Amino acid sequence: MRLSNRNKASIYNFVHTLLLMMVIFGIAAFLLNEYRFHAVGKESYIILILPILLLVIFHLNGRQIFEYDSDGEALNFKNRNIIPFLDRPLHDEFPKYKLMKYEIVNVFFIRRLYITISSKNSGSTILKYEISYLSQKEVNDLKISLNKVVKANEEKND
Repeated sequence: MRLSNRNKASIYNFVHTLLLMMVIFGIAAFLLNEYRFHAVGKESYIILILPILLLVIFHLNGRQIFEYDSDGEALNFKNRNIIPFLDRPLHDEFPKYKLMKYEIVNVFFIRRLYITISSKNSGSTILKYEISYLSQKEVNDLKISLNKVVKANEEKND
């Protein structure tokens, strides 16, 4: 099964650009109000804080693009940001038989996928992916696919 939200990258770029423009205009409006017009009192801080808060929330959600491929004998996970220089992309590929378990954690608007794989050296390794930008249908499809792999591995081990 293949799962990707790469086709939504243009939407995420648009939202990011819009948020940056809001921050710039908010700073300009704040400075103009403070030093020139004095039209708004202490409420002018809202013009500054709100766009910055929205931009921080956008980036706290994590990497926007998530790709998953379970075709064949290996599992492929790719997780990258729309801004290439912000952080390096994650790319992991390992055989299906190494998948031990997975867990999806939801905290408010942040969603993470934790994959536990078997390792020769340390026994197991936990890989972390940010899936906040996946729709609920895509998350359910991901769960179904990972459940199949985990169930097949448990039957094989027994």
